[in-house]
Amino acid sequence: VQLQASGGGLVQAGGSLRLSCAASGSIFSINAMGWYRQVPGKQRELVAAITSGGSTSYGDSVKGRFTISRDNAKNTVYLQMNSLKPEDTAVYYCAAVRVVVTPGDEYDYWGQGTKVTVSS
Repeated sequence: VQLQASGGGLVQAGGSLRLSCAASGSIFSINAMGWYRQVPGKQRELVAAITSGGSTSYGDSVKGRFTISRDNAKNTVYLQMNSLKPEDTAVYYCAAVRVVVTPGDEYDYWGQGTKVTVSS
């Protein structure tokens, strides 16, 4: 199973970006998908997550500005980021949690990361 993230880049403060992450490979189902971010010297933190049923959760710093969505048929998760701030600058990683490869076999996977830079 591979996760391919895209959509990062450079944007001015107040702008928007949309990240996408597609899971491919031998996938029976995916329980949850999400986005984390990390800056040098800090721990990776949860940005947003969404279950297969559509339940969402967000980190406190992005609530009201970011929206996570998911296309289960395409095994793809999206992150719409609005009103971006310089402190949102980080490498964003997508994750797929409890991926069922075959019934009874579940694994977690990470994407390669995509850089988001917000200039002031």
